[in-house]
Amino acid sequence: MKNSRNRYAHWLIASIAFFSIQGTCRYSMKDVSIPPEVKTVKVNYIENRARYINPLLSPSLTDKLRQKIINQTRLNQTNGEADYDINGVITDYSQSTSGISNQQVASNNLNITVHIIFRNRLDEKKNFEADITRNFPFSASLSLPQAEAQLKDQILTNLTDEIFNRIFSNW
Repeated sequence: MKNSRNRYAHWLIASIAFFSIQGTCRYSMKDVSIPPEVKTVKVNYIENRARYINPLLSPSLTDKLRQKIINQTRLNQTNGEADYDINGVITDYSQSTSGISNQQVASNNLNITVHIIFRNRLDEKKNFEADITRNFPFSASLSLPQAEAQLKDQILTNLTDEIFNRIFSNW
């Protein structure tokens, strides 16, 4: 009997702690600089117009941005007219040398630029266009496809976070 009371007490305390923490985190992450009258968002497909096209980047980046907005805001996504309309175009996807050792290439960068067009239909003064540029270093011993595979998660996370923060955190 005493054992079951202890288990129940531990379970109750753990549940209260979990829901308290979860509620606190959700509150702090939700509605980052979103006025209460804004209800809907439309994230359009992020096109790839770079000279070199990674066929997986556009759909993956579009999906990851949509998921981040769903998970971290109260906005409802729509395919029609929306209070916030987000467009993007990958304008650069290139490789460059970033380090030389013993007169040989030691490291490279994968350079990616995404041009974001944000339209706030409720307050047009908040509309903007911005370039998000990130460089992802990788060893020169890797081919570009190997580097892309190795950097995929980092690329998607960094670009998505940067776009999200630019739109919702007034950076």
